[in-house]
Amino acid sequence: MKVKVIGLVVVGVILFGLDLCCGNLWLSPWDWWHLSEDTIASQILLDIRLPRAITAILAGAALSVSGLMMQTLFRNPLASPYILGVSSGASLGVALVTMCVGLCTLSLPSSLSIAGAAIVGAVMVLLLVLAIARHVKSNVSLLIIGMMIGAVAGAIVNVIQNFSNPDALKLFIVWTLGSLSAVGWSEMMVMVVLILVSALFLLGLIKPLNGLLLGENYARALGVPIDRVRIGIVLVTGILSGTITAFCGLIAFIGVAVPHIARGLVHSTDHRITIPMSALVGADLLLLCDILSNAFTYPLPISTMSALFGAPIILWIILRHRNTI
Repeated sequence: MKVKVIGLVVVGVILFGLDLCCGNLWLSPWDWWHLSEDTIASQILLDIRLPRAITAILAGAALSVSGLMMQTLFRNPLASPYILGVSSGASLGVALVTMCVGLCTLSLPSSLSIAGAAIVGAVMVLLLVLAIARHVKSNVSLLIIGMMIGAVAGAIVNVIQNFSNPDALKLFIVWTLGSLSAVGWSEMMVMVVLILVSALFLLGLIKPLNGLLLGENYARALGVPIDRVRIGIVLVTGILSGTITAFCGLIAFIGVAVPHIARGLVHSTDHRITIPMSALVGADLLLLCDILSNAFTYPLPISTMSALFGAPIILWIILRHRNTI
């Protein structure tokens, strides 16, 4: 176990360094120490690549842990952090700001305005799901309700797209493709605060999550307050996935695939082990996706690269669980 953790940390450090080096302009570690503050290379390293690499670590870890909690809550290997419609709420918020506001004012909003709109949209959907969760006892019903909320939000987005101007529509589509480059130092401070707050809540959910592995009836017999735990899981997952979606757009497959990789590495379902392992694997995988997406002359959307890694893993999961899914 310790060897695997150390190995993942070492791999993460190597990938972090490569992410700082790679791009249209190669910057070796030797170049880092000889950069003056006023050069273009220095600005590229400190203002673009360093925030992007740190964002990859935060986003990969947050989405992976969110996916792990959703799979435990719904007892479904294909559950994802976006399953409760939080991403759809974020998309609706961005659509309202980019296309409706852009249509009225004829000027496109800033990246910080887009992130703020996404957070508001995600929080509104999260509050709605939490309100419903207090009155719904079945996880299956909660899952269906989340999907329906997402479908309604998606339908509204489609209506808005039909009446938007081309420039605003292009801005929205670029956001949906996902990007780690839109996060600067000011946006990252907000991300870090929200993720740290979620991590504090998560510490209190580890034992109840292990109880849920036995099934709700057994967990209730062990004294686990199922209703409060379910609301806590939804809240933490919503904050984590909503924050990443707000600042980075939609990043596919990381939250679904990484928990399976983490459980396979440690051969355990104990959340005291799988949560930190999922965070490490998710951070490493998204760093790798970012390196590969920026290896081209014109960088690919991060969601495209994560799908190339995640989709085969999902196919393997379906074949492995073909008798239960």
